[in-house]
Amino acid sequence: MLRGMWDDRFEMSEAEALEVFRHTGVLRLAVATPKGPLLRTVDGVVHDGALCFHGGDQGEKLAMLGREVMVTTDHTVAHLPSWFFDERRACPATTYYRSVHLRGRAERVDEPAAKAAVLQALMERFQPEGGHQRIEAHDPLYASVVDKLLVVRVRPLSIQGKAKLGQHKGARTIAKALHGLWQRGAPGDLAALRIIREAHPQRPTPPWMRGPAGTLLEVAPDERELPGALALVEGEYWNVGVEASRIARAHLASSAWMVARDELGQVVATARAMGDDAQAAWIHDVAVHPRYRGRGLGQALVGRLLDHPRVRGVRRVLLQTRDAQGFYATLGFMAHPPRHDTLALERVPTELGRPR
Repeated sequence: MLRGMWDDRFEMSEAEALEVFRHTGVLRLAVATPKGPLLRTVDGVVHDGALCFHGGDQGEKLAMLGREVMVTTDHTVAHLPSWFFDERRACPATTYYRSVHLRGRAERVDEPAAKAAVLQALMERFQPEGGHQRIEAHDPLYASVVDKLLVVRVRPLSIQGKAKLGQHKGARTIAKALHGLWQRGAPGDLAALRIIREAHPQRPTPPWMRGPAGTLLEVAPDERELPGALALVEGEYWNVGVEASRIARAHLASSAWMVARDELGQVVATARAMGDDAQAAWIHDVAVHPRYRGRGLGQALVGRLLDHPRVRGVRRVLLQTRDAQGFYATLGFMAHPPRHDTLALERVPTELGRPR
C-alpha cells in the first residue's frame, strides 16, 4: 500500500507526531554526506522535545553530526482486507497507518549530566521493568561509559505527521472496518479497532458496542481503564488478600478483557477471561457498579465477552461463583459436577473472522 500524496485530512499535530516516535522507538535517519547518502536505523527516545540515540564514538554515524538529517518512523495500525468491505472486489483492500518525518540538525551531546539523562530515558523506554541502578553521570558504575559513548540529539526544525485512519471514508465504511477487525480478531486487531474509533469521535458507536443505560462496551481496554476496573473488583470475595498490583497484572495479561464505560467515560463494569483459544477459557473478575446492577449491563458485557475473538472458538467456558448461578444460567451456563460452584458453558466452536 503506497504511503504518498499528502492530504490535509490526515495531518497530525506536532505533539501527535512526537507521540508516534514515542510509540515506535525506532528512528530511521537519512543524511547527505560528501561520500553520498547515509541511511541508518537506531533505537531512539523522545527526550526534552528532541529525538535522541546513542552509539559508539566512531564509525559512519559521526558523519551526521552538524548536518541536517531527516528522521522517519511509522506505525502500521492494521491491514484491512478487501472482504471487510466487499464480497468480490479486491480494490477495497487498504492499510491504516501513522507515519512521521522530522527534519532537524544532529548534534553531539557532550555535557555528562545531559548524556546520562538521555541514556536513562533510553533505559526507561526499552527496559521499563527496571532491574538496573539509575544512570547518573558521576556514578562510578557509569562515569567511564557515559564519557565514552556517543549521544546524539536531533532537535526538530520541522515535523510532519500523517495518520491515515479512514478520515476520508463514510460512516458505513468505518463501521465495516471495526466489525471486520472484531470478527477477524488477529493479534493487534482490537487495539487497532480502538485507535480507529478514537480517530472518529463524531461517528456513531457500532450497535454491537452499545450497552444498556447509555453505556459503551469497550472491547480493547488498556491502562487507562485499569484503575476503574480495579476499584470494582478489589473488594470482591474472590480477591480478598490479593494485592492490587497482582490483580492489575492479571487484567493486563488476560486473553480477553472488556469493560463498560458510562457516558462520562467512567468504568462501571468489567469482565475478563483466560483461555487457550481452542479447548477452554475461564471467566474471572466479573463486576458491575451497584448503580448499574439490575439493568442488564452484566449480561450484555459477559455476552460480548463470550463473543470475544479469544473466547468464541473454545469448546468450554468455565467460571466459579458462590452466589450468581441464576445470573449465569441466563447465559447458558450449567453446574459442572462435582462442584456446584463451578459452572460450564458447552458449545460448538465457531470459525469466525474468515472470508465467507
